[in-house]
Amino acid sequence: MRVIALTGGIGCGKSLAAEYFADLGAIVIDADQLARAAIERGSAGFDQVVSIFGDSILKNGDVDRRALGELIFKDPSLKVKLENIIHPWIRQEFEEAVATLRADETLVYEIPLLFETGGQDRFELVITVESLLENRISRLRARGLHISEIEARIASQASREQRESIADFLIENDGSEDELLRKVENIWGELANRDVKK
Repeated sequence: MRVIALTGGIGCGKSLAAEYFADLGAIVIDADQLARAAIERGSAGFDQVVSIFGDSILKNGDVDRRALGELIFKDPSLKVKLENIIHPWIRQEFEEAVATLRADETLVYEIPLLFETGGQDRFELVITVESLLENRISRLRARGLHISEIEARIASQASREQRESIADFLIENDGSEDELLRKVENIWGELANRDVKK
């Protein structure tokens, strides 16, 4: 059983790297998807978020994550309140997933804010995906984000140097998708070799 954290700044390509790890046989869990599920309509988290932030964050009866994001980027105290709702639920889901792992399985947990939350000690290994700033901006603009949003989100995250300081493996993602796949395969192969040598 191996539990690995996969981190990286916004726009670095960690989600694509996570897909490649899944293709190679890893069980992949996305912390952002868990965060969305934590405040889905009908959940206790949804009720708590609406009671704190009001109906202005709703769109067609669901939480408008973009509107919510704008609020918490402007007010750090609101960000803390949101995290106090979401994080305990995410932690519980993660711990339940780890508890069900078989001895021969590898869990890759995609978590963008690993350094910020100081959660690296929960993992056997940390992999960070990094990329040049211009490439990150280009990818995020292609997703429809405005430059002001991109700058605010990058500024709110840990620096590349901070993420690298806790990483066992660094993936530089400034080439093609095929090059990224090869780098993921290399790490997967190295992990398999470590298991054989044990």
